[in-house]
Amino acid sequence: MARAICLRLLTMAPKTRAQLAEALRKRDVPDEAAETVLDRFSELGLINDEAFAEAWVDSRHHGRGLAKRALAAELRHRGVDSETVNEAVDRLDPDQEAETARRLVERKLSSTRGLDPQVRTRRLAGMLARKGYAPGLAFRVIREALETEGVEIEDDFS
Repeated sequence: MARAICLRLLTMAPKTRAQLAEALRKRDVPDEAAETVLDRFSELGLINDEAFAEAWVDSRHHGRGLAKRALAAELRHRGVDSETVNEAVDRLDPDQEAETARRLVERKLSSTRGLDPQVRTRRLAGMLARKGYAPGLAFRVIREALETEGVEIEDDFS
Protein backbone atom coordinates (compact mmCIF):
# COMPACT_ATOMS: atom_id res chain seq x y z
CA MET A 1 0.00 0.00 0.00
CA ALA A 2 2.76 2.48 0.96
CA ARG A 3 4.63 1.67 -2.23
CA ALA A 4 1.55 2.33 -4.39
CA ILE A 5 0.81 5.63 -2.63
CA CYS A 6 4.38 6.85 -3.16
CA LEU A 7 4.48 5.76 -6.78
CA ARG A 8 1.18 7.50 -7.53
CA LEU A 9 2.34 10.74 -5.88
CA LEU A 10 5.69 10.66 -7.65
CA THR A 11 4.06 10.20 -11.07
CA MET A 12 2.17 13.48 -10.56
CA ALA A 13 5.19 15.58 -9.57
CA PRO A 14 8.54 15.23 -7.79
CA LYS A 15 8.15 15.12 -4.02
CA THR A 16 10.50 15.38 -1.08
CA ARG A 17 10.92 12.54 1.37
CA ALA A 18 9.10 14.63 4.00
CA GLN A 19 6.14 15.22 1.67
CA LEU A 20 5.83 11.50 0.97
CA ALA A 21 6.19 10.64 4.67
CA GLU A 22 3.40 13.09 5.49
CA ALA A 23 1.17 11.62 2.78
CA LEU A 24 1.73 8.13 4.18
CA ARG A 25 1.01 9.33 7.73
CA LYS A 26 -2.28 10.89 6.56
CA ARG A 27 -3.26 7.53 5.06
CA ASP A 28 -2.48 5.73 8.34
CA VAL A 29 0.42 3.72 6.93
CA PRO A 30 2.41 2.30 9.88
CA ASP A 31 5.67 4.20 10.50
CA GLU A 32 7.84 1.09 10.05
CA ALA A 33 6.30 0.26 6.66
CA ALA A 34 6.57 3.91 5.56
CA GLU A 35 10.26 4.11 6.52
CA THR A 36 11.02 0.87 4.68
CA VAL A 37 9.39 2.10 1.48
CA LEU A 38 10.93 5.59 1.76
CA ASP A 39 14.40 4.12 2.37
CA ARG A 40 14.04 1.82 -0.64
CA PHE A 41 12.79 4.63 -2.88
CA SER A 42 15.75 6.75 -1.75
CA GLU A 43 18.19 3.91 -2.56
CA LEU A 44 16.67 3.62 -6.03
CA GLY A 45 16.90 7.37 -6.59
CA LEU A 46 13.15 7.83 -6.84
CA ILE A 47 13.36 10.19 -3.86
CA ASN A 48 16.27 12.61 -3.96
CA ASP A 49 15.84 15.78 -1.90
CA GLU A 50 19.08 17.28 -3.25
CA ALA A 51 17.99 16.93 -6.88
CA PHE A 52 14.50 18.15 -5.94
CA ALA A 53 15.95 21.26 -4.27
CA GLU A 54 18.24 22.07 -7.20
CA ALA A 55 15.44 21.69 -9.73
CA TRP A 56 13.07 23.71 -7.53
CA VAL A 57 15.56 26.58 -7.25
CA ASP A 58 16.22 26.63 -10.99
CA SER A 59 12.56 26.44 -11.91
CA ARG A 60 11.18 28.92 -9.40
CA HIS A 61 13.99 31.44 -9.84
CA HIS A 62 13.80 31.49 -13.62
CA GLY A 63 10.05 30.98 -13.88
CA ARG A 64 8.76 33.18 -11.07
CA GLY A 65 11.81 35.32 -10.32
CA LEU A 66 12.00 34.26 -6.69
CA ALA A 67 15.06 35.28 -4.66
CA LYS A 68 17.14 33.04 -2.39
CA ARG A 69 15.17 33.90 0.73
CA ALA A 70 11.80 32.98 -0.79
CA LEU A 71 13.20 29.82 -2.38
CA ALA A 72 14.71 28.70 0.93
CA ALA A 73 11.38 29.24 2.70
CA GLU A 74 9.51 27.21 0.08
CA LEU A 75 11.98 24.32 0.31
CA ARG A 76 11.88 24.27 4.11
CA HIS A 77 8.07 24.26 3.91
CA ARG A 78 8.36 21.11 1.76
CA GLY A 79 10.49 19.41 4.40
CA VAL A 80 13.93 19.77 2.83
CA ASP A 81 16.64 19.91 5.50
CA SER A 82 18.55 23.16 6.06
CA GLU A 83 21.88 21.93 4.70
CA THR A 84 20.30 20.81 1.43
CA VAL A 85 18.34 24.08 1.21
CA ASN A 86 21.49 26.14 1.71
CA GLU A 87 23.43 24.18 -0.91
CA ALA A 88 20.62 24.58 -3.45
CA VAL A 89 20.09 28.33 -2.98
CA ASP A 90 23.82 29.05 -2.76
CA ARG A 91 24.08 27.86 -6.37
CA LEU A 92 22.31 31.10 -7.36
CA ASP A 93 24.90 33.69 -8.25
CA PRO A 94 24.28 37.09 -6.57
CA ASP A 95 24.75 38.75 -9.98
CA GLN A 96 22.13 36.43 -11.47
CA GLU A 97 19.75 37.27 -8.61
CA ALA A 98 20.29 41.02 -9.18
CA GLU A 99 19.74 40.59 -12.92
CA THR A 100 16.47 38.77 -12.28
CA ALA A 101 15.36 41.61 -9.98
CA ARG A 102 16.18 44.09 -12.77
CA ARG A 103 14.08 42.14 -15.26
CA LEU A 104 11.15 42.01 -12.82
CA VAL A 105 11.35 45.78 -12.28
CA GLU A 106 11.60 46.45 -16.02
CA ARG A 107 8.46 44.40 -16.67
CA LYS A 108 6.45 46.23 -14.02
CA LEU A 109 7.93 49.71 -14.59
CA SER A 110 5.69 50.73 -17.50
CA SER A 111 2.51 50.03 -15.50
CA THR A 112 3.64 52.57 -12.89
CA ARG A 113 4.41 55.46 -15.28
CA GLY A 114 2.61 58.66 -14.44
CA LEU A 115 2.55 57.86 -10.73
CA ASP A 116 4.50 59.73 -8.07
CA PRO A 117 8.09 58.41 -7.84
CA GLN A 118 7.58 57.42 -4.19
CA VAL A 119 4.43 55.46 -5.09
CA ARG A 120 6.27 53.77 -7.96
CA THR A 121 9.16 52.91 -5.68
CA ARG A 122 6.84 51.53 -3.00
CA ARG A 123 4.94 49.35 -5.49
CA LEU A 124 8.09 48.02 -7.12
CA ALA A 125 9.73 47.39 -3.74
CA GLY A 126 6.62 45.55 -2.55
CA MET A 127 6.66 43.33 -5.61
CA LEU A 128 10.35 42.48 -5.05
CA ALA A 129 9.81 41.94 -1.31
CA ARG A 130 7.04 39.42 -2.00
CA LYS A 131 9.50 37.52 -4.16
CA GLY A 132 12.09 37.47 -1.36
CA TYR A 133 14.51 40.19 -2.44
CA ALA A 134 16.43 42.06 0.26
CA PRO A 135 15.51 45.75 0.65
CA GLY A 136 19.02 46.98 -0.21
CA LEU A 137 19.09 45.13 -3.54
CA ALA A 138 15.49 46.05 -4.30
CA PHE A 139 15.98 49.79 -3.81
CA ARG A 140 19.28 49.79 -5.70
CA VAL A 141 17.66 48.11 -8.72
CA ILE A 142 14.59 50.38 -8.53
CA ARG A 143 16.74 53.50 -8.28
CA GLU A 144 18.76 52.41 -11.34
CA ALA A 145 15.59 51.74 -13.35
CA LEU A 146 13.98 55.05 -12.44
CA GLU A 147 17.17 56.99 -13.10
CA THR A 148 17.35 55.53 -16.61
CA GLU A 149 13.92 57.15 -17.13
CA GLY A 150 15.31 60.41 -15.79
CA VAL A 151 13.33 60.20 -12.55
CA GLU A 152 15.12 61.30 -9.40
CA ILE A 153 14.17 59.50 -6.22
CA GLU A 154 14.97 60.65 -2.74
CA ASP A 155 17.61 58.83 -0.76
CA ASP A 156 15.41 58.33 2.29
CA PHE A 157 14.38 54.91 0.91
CA SER A 158 17.75 53.23 1.45
